Amino acid sequence: MRRPVFDEAESMAERMLKFINLPQQTPEKRAAADRKTDFDEIYEEFAPAAAASQASRCSQCGIPFCSVNCPLGNNIPDWLKLTAEGRLEEAYELSSATNTFPEICGRICPQDRLCEGNCVIEKGFESVTIGAVERYITDTAFENNWVKPIRPATERPEHVAIVGAGPAGLAAAEALRTRGYQVTVYDRHDRVGGLLIYGIPGFKLEKDIVLRRWKWLEEGGVKFVLKADIGGAMPFAELRQKHDAVLIATGVYKAREIGGPGAGLPGIVRALDFLITSNRKSLGDSVPEFDSGLYNAKDKDVVVIGGGDTAMDCVRTAIRQEAKSVTCLYRRDKQNMPGSLREVKNAEEEGVTFTWLAAPEAFLGDDHVTGVRAVKMHLGLPDASGRQSVEPIEGSAFTVKADLVIKALGFDPEDLPNAFNEPQLALTNWGTLKTNPRTFETSLPGVFAAGDIVRGASLVVWAIRDGRDAAAAIHKHFTAATQAEAAE
Repeated sequence: MRRPVFDEAESMAERMLKFINLPQQTPEKRAAADRKTDFDEIYEEFAPAAAASQASRCSQCGIPFCSVNCPLGNNIPDWLKLTAEGRLEEAYELSSATNTFPEICGRICPQDRLCEGNCVIEKGFESVTIGAVERYITDTAFENNWVKPIRPATERPEHVAIVGAGPAGLAAAEALRTRGYQVTVYDRHDRVGGLLIYGIPGFKLEKDIVLRRWKWLEEGGVKFVLKADIGGAMPFAELRQKHDAVLIATGVYKAREIGGPGAGLPGIVRALDFLITSNRKSLGDSVPEFDSGLYNAKDKDVVVIGGGDTAMDCVRTAIRQEAKSVTCLYRRDKQNMPGSLREVKNAEEEGVTFTWLAAPEAFLGDDHVTGVRAVKMHLGLPDASGRQSVEPIEGSAFTVKADLVIKALGFDPEDLPNAFNEPQLALTNWGTLKTNPRTFETSLPGVFAAGDIVRGASLVVWAIRDGRDAAAAIHKHFTAATQAEAAE
């Protein structure tokens, strides 16, 4: 174990509250000219002394708004204090108690909107670098072999199937296996991780980080069935019969479309198709769609439509594919975009042009897209959601040259009752699976659901939270049944 950074005689006030005289420092970021030539992560590792000193900036406030605004309720001030004291193994134990994948959240969570954005010292002193310390703690734990395989205290006889190997499904698998359940995870892809492996680019989350967790779950007794065709080769009814409970955690993958003249022209592609192709290429797969140029931005003028994190992933991927130019069109302004402002800054450094308050009205070209005709927008009064409405400015149309247009407009749920050939699965008005909010159970007895397929497209950290909560609900379902049998 690493030796404490501070002398044991020091008081907590001397160890912590250093924000007054110690400025915020994040891990070194690779120069834009260097990092845009590959898909490696852009941030260097924290040095141990730097991680400890940055953790010591925490004010240890009475009401930790960082924890309050974390979907997982992470005990952030506590593991910051342990890190400042050099007690990293204890910091890891505390961090992993509430978060199944701290090293992943530390890399991809929008901390500027969650924990760090609500840090009480942020006004005037800049927030504690929570995400970087979180990542550092678990990376150090793996390096020192502190991360042990799951070993349940007792084995339970119940078998649980989880459909979907994304963050919600994997979080549920870990939580159920820890309680001793026999867990099998089914996924349609050939690798574990869902969007973590195929949707999020390597410059934000290197794939060996995800593959490491796959191996860890297998070592703990979780079984995986990949390239699974649920509803096809394996009927959903058969899956239910084979297992004592089923958790659906498939996420949402159906891309939202955009209309207008020319919307069907070749060269206009969906964001997820573009990202999956790029990630598969980085993983060493044979990808004909990339080799043909369909999803390859090299030497092209690229326009990405959207302002969320997926759009940021697309623009930065296009840069690394050596696009001639990359422009992001977003109908609202920078302050109202849903994506992380940190990601916008990274993209700007790498050469992306942002055209704010602009929306496409037509796509130009004959047999292939050649440009996007857009119109300038202005923000109006708040709409029903509370966000300012956007309205076009008459006579403000302009054209952006484009050989490749990427639609990053968000995701809707797939038609699971049809895909699973299970019409009894009830849906909400939004197309997500309808569940009991307390028990996570769907309209089918013994079938539960969690993550984006219930919540709608959201953050990875929320998927982890939902997966853990669903596992707790499934455990309660089985223990209640056991108690009822014993009482008879």
